[in-house]
Amino acid sequence: DHIQCRDALLDADGSRAEWPEADVIMGNPPFIGDKAMLRALGEDYVSRLRAAYAARVPPSADFVCHWFEKAREAVVQGRSVRAGLVATQSIRKGSSRKVLDRIAETARIFDAWADEPWTVDGAAVRVSLVCFGRGDGNDTLALDGTCVERITADLTASEADFTTAHRLLDNLKRCFQGPVAVGPFNVPGTLARMWLREPANPSGRKNEDIVRPWANARDILQVPVDQWIIDFSGMSEVQAALYVRPFAHVLIHVKPGRDGNRDEQRRRNWWRLGRSGSEFRHAVQGLDRFIVTAETSKHRVFTWAHSSLLPSHKLYGITRDDEGTFGILHSRFHEAWSLAMSSRHGVGNDIRYTNTRCFETFPFPEGLTPNIPAEAQSKNPHAAVIAEAARGLVAARDRWLNPPEWVEMVADLLPHLPPRAIARNAEAARKLKARTLTALYNARGTPEGRWLDDLHAVLDAAVAAAYCWPADISGESALANLLALNRERAPMKEGAGKEFPAERV
Repeated sequence: DHIQCRDALLDADGSRAEWPEADVIMGNPPFIGDKAMLRALGEDYVSRLRAAYAARVPPSADFVCHWFEKAREAVVQGRSVRAGLVATQSIRKGSSRKVLDRIAETARIFDAWADEPWTVDGAAVRVSLVCFGRGDGNDTLALDGTCVERITADLTASEADFTTAHRLLDNLKRCFQGPVAVGPFNVPGTLARMWLREPANPSGRKNEDIVRPWANARDILQVPVDQWIIDFSGMSEVQAALYVRPFAHVLIHVKPGRDGNRDEQRRRNWWRLGRSGSEFRHAVQGLDRFIVTAETSKHRVFTWAHSSLLPSHKLYGITRDDEGTFGILHSRFHEAWSLAMSSRHGVGNDIRYTNTRCFETFPFPEGLTPNIPAEAQSKNPHAAVIAEAARGLVAARDRWLNPPEWVEMVADLLPHLPPRAIARNAEAARKLKARTLTALYNARGTPEGRWLDDLHAVLDAAVAAAYCWPADISGESALANLLALNRERAPMKEGAGKEFPAERV
């Protein structure tokens, strides 16, 4: 019951509730994400809760984190000996993990199950089960049912403690989450092209100014659906209204939902996307293409996107157009790093990639960091080798995804857009539904996927050479080396303190 749960954390006067002394604290606190707390618990209560725990629990942490902090406090103060609580597995990462950092620093995690299936209110989720106590040094430590020598705050037993990784200055402002639409701004390609064929609007401008291709994770990993988006960007309402048909569509389909939005800015600027993605727009200017990857996916796959495309908030765009950066990101080393740094999501336990944790912490090879322009990187002897391997991988994948026997490349309506792959007939269209990046990477390790494994091996060897590592370096050794590189580069550069501290993630 949410009312009882609220009372267990906060007294009527707004102070933190006092828990009675107990040998052991056990429980399964409610799973309420930070964004759902206002709706589930009420704005007044959430404000008072965050104020009372301000120095202990980050405001963006899940509700369950407050229970871990209260239990930690009881253990440290000697009012309890041990505690065992259930949380969503996101407690191991991001803001929520800060409560486990405090537990690891002031107490001792002696038993944990990092990532287990669970059912709550009929919904399947992933959870972490964490047991901690005063830490007298005699506890036998166990992780996922196996005895281990250590359990870190991210609920791993690795000697390489990835909770100590920092965001790196060299990687900033290169990887961006796509804009959040907040409303049905998307339109089918058929409707978008109809608008594009119309004559100029009363302003003399054509609809191509504000209608552009759009993609979500499905379009990248599965079969593209050919969606476009109405994007008025920073326009005023008067300016937007001059694009007659697209504006009318937004007025009819978007405004009613925005009128009830809690966010005043989104309610007032109802014709604009909920989050503009202005940093991404600025960073992609001057590029013909950029690198894109899905936030959540079974396989960490990267691909190219044309610069005209606006990615959804379920995609991350890396604003580089060189094959060298592409190849490094698609190497097994970045995949292993992103796996170690990411959280898991959903019933499928898919990896959740983020710019702050996975990209901005990743130490690229010396001389090939994202802050160095591609032209300057070309002088690095390893850049050309990595680029050649990346081009070979992408070309072979593209031929598998869109074999010319089944696909015809047709020029799009706007001359600056790349050709579209159109199935030659109904039978080809049926077969193409099985030709997806997810299906392709599911086949890795099988005879049918041997060619893909071989191409990735060539790429991995080229990237390993750039790090001055042997091609057959183990994953564990590579991760240890990457963490050491991260720590080496983490201290702030002179004069950079105001821009970006070496923030631990």
